[in-house]
Amino acid sequence: MSKNGDGKQKTPLMTHLVAGGAAGFMEACTCHPLDTIKVRMQLSKTGYRNAAGKKLGFFGVGTRIVKNESFWALYKGLGAVVSGIVPKMAIRFSSFEMYKEMLADANGKVSTGAVFFAGLMAGTTEAVMVVSPMDLIKIRLQAQRHSMADPMDVPKYRNAPHAAYTIVKEEGIRALYKGVTLTALRQATNQAANFTAYQEFKSMAKKMQDIPELPSYQHLILGGVSGAMGPLSNAPIDTIKTRIQKSSAKGSGWERFKVVTAEIYYKEGFRAFYKGLTPRVLRVAPGQAVTFMVYEKVKNWIDVFTNVKSQAEITPVAAQK
Repeated sequence: MSKNGDGKQKTPLMTHLVAGGAAGFMEACTCHPLDTIKVRMQLSKTGYRNAAGKKLGFFGVGTRIVKNESFWALYKGLGAVVSGIVPKMAIRFSSFEMYKEMLADANGKVSTGAVFFAGLMAGTTEAVMVVSPMDLIKIRLQAQRHSMADPMDVPKYRNAPHAAYTIVKEEGIRALYKGVTLTALRQATNQAANFTAYQEFKSMAKKMQDIPELPSYQHLILGGVSGAMGPLSNAPIDTIKTRIQKSSAKGSGWERFKVVTAEIYYKEGFRAFYKGLTPRVLRVAPGQAVTFMVYEKVKNWIDVFTNVKSQAEITPVAAQK
């Protein structure tokens, strides 16, 4: 088995694939309601308001959805997310490790810059392979304002497979890739910031505590902090992408981008590009916290089971001087 720059056995790519998939499943089940609220806020051109005309915040919008459409409406599009997020996370972590290995120096060491570029490429890879079609189907499902408590209120898209079938039938298979450029740009910047911050924080925490592995709660905290970096840096990209994917309008990607961007700016103002930023941070940060914690835990379990690491190497106990 090959070794890394520290002379230790390298974790096989398949381990990163399995651990990433497990982390994605847990993240989707935990955080999907926050994503539904974020999408509704981004798609609202005038903003949600209460009876007095005051704009509703994150929790107000969530309460409105539950009141009008039932609690389960917060999980609209979950099927599309689960069917996509498992391969997405598997591809994200395995491709990141592959790119990181490709960018390592002759001694197997990986610089901070190499981690950043590996994150960029991993984000682009997952966007093209999984995220773009999954996001479009999810957004179409989440945008529907039917009551899930009323069996007579039949929506256009019944579930993820039906939505995919209907979109392809009515708009063509290329419709699933509406906004793919912006999706790739968003995912690339997200993962570049995410992985770079996490790897640096993790390295610093291990050195400060002089331990071979961090406890799970620290992976949770560091994952949450690093996860907030992406949304703060690319909120306008995400808002434009969401509007493009919700629309069924024809035309080239560039034409749709210009129309949507101009419409947001002239009709709603510059601040509209940051609609949904709070719920997006509240969605992505805890999502990444769960993802990194589960990923690290599952990876370590598999490494011990396959004898890549010993139990002592994954136990967060200070090294003996």
